[in-house]
Amino acid sequence: MIEWLTQKNLVEYEAAVYKMEQRVAAIRGEQASEVVWMLEHPSLYTAGTSAKDADLLDARFPVYKSGRGGEHTYHGPGQRVAYVLLDLKKRQGNKPDIRGYIRLLEEWIIRTLADFGVKGERREGRVGIWVDMQAYGGSKGEEAKIAAIGVRIRRWVTYHGVAINLNPDLLHYGGIVPCGICEHGVTSLHDLGLKDVDMVALDRALKKNFRSIFSS
Repeated sequence: MIEWLTQKNLVEYEAAVYKMEQRVAAIRGEQASEVVWMLEHPSLYTAGTSAKDADLLDARFPVYKSGRGGEHTYHGPGQRVAYVLLDLKKRQGNKPDIRGYIRLLEEWIIRTLADFGVKGERREGRVGIWVDMQAYGGSKGEEAKIAAIGVRIRRWVTYHGVAINLNPDLLHYGGIVPCGICEHGVTSLHDLGLKDVDMVALDRALKKNFRSIFSS
């Protein structure tokens, strides 16, 4: 049975990583259940294992090196971060499928956005979930990222996870080249005009869709 934790106060990044690592060890040792931890961070940048120094344009917030995959990203208030700690070996057997797991995370976000009438899409060669901005007054071919994905796996237990933009300050992305992609922007549910959606509604949709996709 998966435990759901929702943190109301902002959680410092290093404290979150420490807590995840402790829980990963406990899950691996069968001393704790799998968990989805929902939270928000204070404004900060993280650099994944593929991050390039040149993509940090303006270190206006603390920068943390992260063991997750991916490049630079921003976290801050108004963004729902969901850290997903699952035992892939128990779920998938002796040949865990990491790519398959990431596809499930993508599908989780896509279905959640669809609950609010937003069409989130995958893009070949680009991590995360994207929105065609032409439907929102943008030019033809204009796209923006609405959700990021970055995972790490230790002894087949997953951690880190996804981040969905509800209403963060999008100007804060200006300090980095988000995920190393300079030709496309970022957006949020509120930026798309869905200002009546709050974190409670987003969390409700995330929980519902997670259970249908991961059967828990």
